[in-house]
Amino acid sequence: MNIPNRITISRIFLIPIIIILLSVPLNWGAYDIGGQSLPISHLTAALLFIIASTTDWVDGYYARRFNLVTNLGKFLDPLADKLLVSAALISLVELGAAPAWIVILIISREFAVTGLRLVAVGEGIVLAASQMGKLKTTIQIVATSALLLHNFPFSYVSFPFATLSLYAAMIITVISGVEYFMKNWHVMRGSK
Repeated sequence: MNIPNRITISRIFLIPIIIILLSVPLNWGAYDIGGQSLPISHLTAALLFIIASTTDWVDGYYARRFNLVTNLGKFLDPLADKLLVSAALISLVELGAAPAWIVILIISREFAVTGLRLVAVGEGIVLAASQMGKLKTTIQIVATSALLLHNFPFSYVSFPFATLSLYAAMIITVISGVEYFMKNWHVMRGSK
């Protein structure tokens, strides 16, 4: 297994740690930010989420730079992104920081696209991520990070950046899903 694929897998291994930090009451204390309380465990989860999200860029850059792009990487990389963002968003719903209906829409799109990719793999086709899909992932990561950070630093000026970015993520997620299916409908039509 090459280095970019190992980096991708390390992103997947960070997911349980992030979930534990968000779900288990660790009582490590909290910071007061803009009149809100940010538990240190949530700050730690946010930082790990941001680090894990950054590895998405690192593994892609490394794979392209050193010609290490593999079919496994094309499959694992978007899957790792989906798992990371979905786990964080579901945890945020449990914490009351994200509306369930938005998270359901986002995750439903991810399942649908993953299903299409599995059909394509069965036909011997590997579908790489589109530019719109990469934009979707970036906006999802920004929104999730802002929510994990309890809207820091925007909470100091009472600007709802986290909420607005989550709505933007939902809109781009739906649009990119529709675009992905339209672009790759031939896979569904041609499947046996």
